[in-house]
Amino acid sequence: MNIKFKKTEIGNIPKEWEIERLDKVMDFKNGYAFNAKQYTAGGKIVIRMSNISNDGKLQLTEDNTKFCSINEYLKLNDFHLKKGDLIIAMTDMSPTLGIIGHTAVINEDDKYILNQRVGRIRISLNKCIVGFIHYYTNCRCFIDYIKKGASRAVQSNVSTAHIKNALVPLPSIPEQQKIAEILGTVDEAIGKVAQAIAKTKRLKKGLMQKLLTKGIGHKEFKDTEIGRIPKEWGVVRLGESNIAEIRRNKFVSGIKKVAFIPMELIPDSRLFVNYEIKPMEKVRSFTYCEKGDLLLAKITPSLENSKQGIVPDVIPDRFALATTEVFPIACKEINKFFLFYVLKFPKYRNRIIASMTGTTGRQRASKESVERLQIPLPPLCEQRKIAEILDTVYKRLELLKDKKQKFKRIKRGLMNDLLTGRKRVKL
Repeated sequence: MNIKFKKTEIGNIPKEWEIERLDKVMDFKNGYAFNAKQYTAGGKIVIRMSNISNDGKLQLTEDNTKFCSINEYLKLNDFHLKKGDLIIAMTDMSPTLGIIGHTAVINEDDKYILNQRVGRIRISLNKCIVGFIHYYTNCRCFIDYIKKGASRAVQSNVSTAHIKNALVPLPSIPEQQKIAEILGTVDEAIGKVAQAIAKTKRLKKGLMQKLLTKGIGHKEFKDTEIGRIPKEWGVVRLGESNIAEIRRNKFVSGIKKVAFIPMELIPDSRLFVNYEIKPMEKVRSFTYCEKGDLLLAKITPSLENSKQGIVPDVIPDRFALATTEVFPIACKEINKFFLFYVLKFPKYRNRIIASMTGTTGRQRASKESVERLQIPLPPLCEQRKIAEILDTVYKRLELLKDKKQKFKRIKRGLMNDLLTGRKRVKL
């Protein structure tokens, strides 16, 4: 398709598209300033910034959902939200969240009420449709515009005026509908994968609870210092000389390049760590490790976030240098994959977390707390079977997460092309 473009304040767009200021196609409303005393155990849901995700979704979990009473709701009629309203985050509580400017769609009438620092966008349907504006307000060009006008503070804030002054491209209504439909299809695919991930996580949690406390096929159990376990199992300390050891650091010389493992390449939900090749002269501090070692994060919040992984066998020269904020655990008479899952299990990991010391934000677990950790020790053949079962679930999770990321990349590419007119849809 030969697309003819015209230059505008927001860049090149198709010649037949229009540009309009956002306040010309919407009614905007700021939220009500609820205080903690107005929250109740149930009632109507108070929509806050934490209920908007940085991929444009309404997210309501047990931890982030607040309610107000029905009586309070009825008093605040101006702040009710309707099906089809867009809610926009006007503040970034943390730079890492990146939610400022992102919108989500309200999916039901008479259920939600608007809190402060969240704006309500109610679209005028004669020039545009909700779905198109929703996707446009989550695309890179709109978010860049919002961030450019946001205050530079610990918490970035965007003003009502800046939102209203935003310019939006407007194809014809049929083209808007088609664009929203295409992007909605990708969103549906992402949603289905997300549901599969949630289901697999529940399966993983249940299997870990069962396999790491009851094992496989046992009928007789005993009470121990770590709780009830199969009669044939033992209880050992992780640092016992025949079980495992935290590897001592080792100086490496005579090499120009080395495999390096920074904290960001240590996973929180995968089996193996990744690595990068760095010039040796660029590595100033490190922890020595070898292939097959289990790297356990020791600093907050990495330890609490379950960051750990096994050094893969394909590592060059059979060794690597890792961040100093990990313990490299070399396994002896314990299966490394079994130990991986034991250290993932909250019952044992939380004991290491509870022993952390240091200043707020820089707390670390000690080597001694890891070595003293009491863990169950099934026969080696059962360790392998338990690890194999859990490996299957973990690998399924990896595949599903990769699939979700692939769909997200597709969506980003489509948004960049369709919402700017670089690619046109067939009507």
